Formats: sequence, structure tokens, C-alpha cells
Amino acid sequence: MTISNDTSEVIKSLIEKWQPDHVAILVDENTKKSCLPLLSYEDYLTIEIKSGEQNKTLRTCEHVWSELTQHQFTRKSLLINLGGGVIGDLGGFAASTFKRGIRFINIPTTLLSQVDASIGGKLGVDFGDLKNHVGLFRDPDHVIVNTQFLKTLDERELKSGFAEVIKHTLIADHAQWKQIQETTFEDQHWDEIIPKSIAMKHEVVSSDPLEGGLRKILNFGHTLGHAVESHFLHTSDRLLHGEAIAVGMILESHISVQKGWLSELEFEEIKNYIDSIYPISVQVPRLEDLMNYLLQDKKNDSNGISFSLLSKIGKCEYDIGVSSEMITKSLDAY
Repeated sequence: MTISNDTSEVIKSLIEKWQPDHVAILVDENTKKSCLPLLSYEDYLTIEIKSGEQNKTLRTCEHVWSELTQHQFTRKSLLINLGGGVIGDLGGFAASTFKRGIRFINIPTTLLSQVDASIGGKLGVDFGDLKNHVGLFRDPDHVIVNTQFLKTLDERELKSGFAEVIKHTLIADHAQWKQIQETTFEDQHWDEIIPKSIAMKHEVVSSDPLEGGLRKILNFGHTLGHAVESHFLHTSDRLLHGEAIAVGMILESHISVQKGWLSELEFEEIKNYIDSIYPISVQVPRLEDLMNYLLQDKKNDSNGISFSLLSKIGKCEYDIGVSSEMITKSLDAY
């Protein structure tokens, strides 16, 4: 991984090193307009897909594979994924499966992808309404993080990514949790926060690359958060990923209280801060509306639905069984 404000120079040096026979850049309509002009690229093939989680599908992969095939890409070719989490996940999956795998670089352009999606090698697409249901583990050949791309985002997108920063502090860094609360969202220092968040996630995934144990703590807020996100995916109340995870963190923190781990005071501190960043007004679904998504969660095993929950602010436990009654209580409390 390289953290640099000269993305073009990093790309140039990697191409000189690898000598690919063909290079393509994967973009959506947003990154094509706002991010691609910031790069110095030559005669690379530009492949454009539609933005949004609803387009993170095998059908979109078929479009990418068709373009690569039509332009005679080989196993010595290179795909550059310029965009947020959808571009990185889908582009990495498409590259990893094209001719059994070609090199790919991720250039995350959103806060969410810079601190989360670009790290850890999780690639894949949604299947029906199930998030990331088809995929694999493979690290990008390189990741280039440039905080200048954050200037292309609106406030809602930036806040969506900030949810993962909040999560990282809650599961592993109590001091950083206190620090981010002392600064308004508008005055957060991204050049300081992003490297810290990246380092925290990298440390976890390096010790458990295939999510057999410790890496599961990164799923805090995601069991119920993904279910809520999937529920609203095809409605007029569609939530961004980080907004849904913000809801999930509140819900799962409430379950931690029910478990006797978090104090009511800690829960209120978490809830009040998250609510101050995310004024979400949707009606949280009932358990029966979420159950299909929960049962399909990738962390589940033969013992049922599995959660990662806070034992205190700054520490997270994983593989925690939770009853339906506890989930219902958290939904009712929200």
C-alpha cells in the first residue's frame, strides 16, 4: 500500500516494474467525471459501469469481462479500479476470475473504501438481495490511497465512510474514540485519521487473513447493519453502507448492554455520538423482515446467527450467539 498525493507517479512506477501488455481503468459515471481527470493516464482502456450497490452484480462483471476479452487482455494484463467500495470489490473480483486471475490495483476514492474496503482482500458481488454473497479472498497487487480524492465527495458520502472509522475506534482504540468526539465532523483531520484506521485494520487482517478468528471483530455493527441495508436496498429509503452500519452499531451496542457487558452510560455515549453524525429517520424493520438476511450472514455457523459485540468501548468479542428476543429488544429500543 502507498499513501501518496501523486497517484499518477505511483501507477507509472508500478507499470514500469510489471510491464503489463494491456492496462484498463475501471470507473463509474462519478469517478469518470471527478477522479479520472486527476490522473495522468495514457492509452489505457476505460471501462465504465453504473454506480451504486444495486449494480454490484454478476451481470456487471460480465460487462467487465466482455470488455477485457474484446480488447484481448491476457494474464499479463492489469486492471486499475478507480472508485469506492463497489468498484474495488467488483473490479477485484472480476480481475481475480478473468483467465484465473490478472494483476489489479485499487485506488479507493471514498473514505469508506480508503479505511475499509481496500484493505483485507475481500472481493465479491451481491447475489439477489444478499450482500457480498459470491466472492473470494485476494489482496490487490497494490493499493494507492490519496486523500485528495475526498474533496470530490459530498458530505453524505464522507459521513458514510466515517462510520467505519467510528467502528475501528469502538472495537480497538478507546483513546481514538475519545479523540474523534472532541472534534466536529467538519474539522476531522483526515491525514491523521486515515493512516491510523488503515493501520488498525491491517494489523487485524494480517493476523487472520481468512477470517477464522480475530478478524471477525471487524464485523461489529455489520450483522444487523447489512440486514438493514439489504432491506432498504430497493426502496426509496435506501441507505448508504455507512448509514446502515451506524444503525447496526447502535443496535448491536444495545445487545451488548443486554449481555451485561456495556454499561448504560457507555451505550448512551455511543448512541448520542452516532446520532449526532447520522440523522437517520427511517423506520427500522421488524425482526421477521430481517431474518432472511440474518440467516444468510457469512459469519453464521451450525449454531446459528453469530455476532461480534463490544465487551467495552475499545474491545470486541466474536462468535457470540444472540437470541431472537435480544435482537427484538434492540430493534424496539431503537
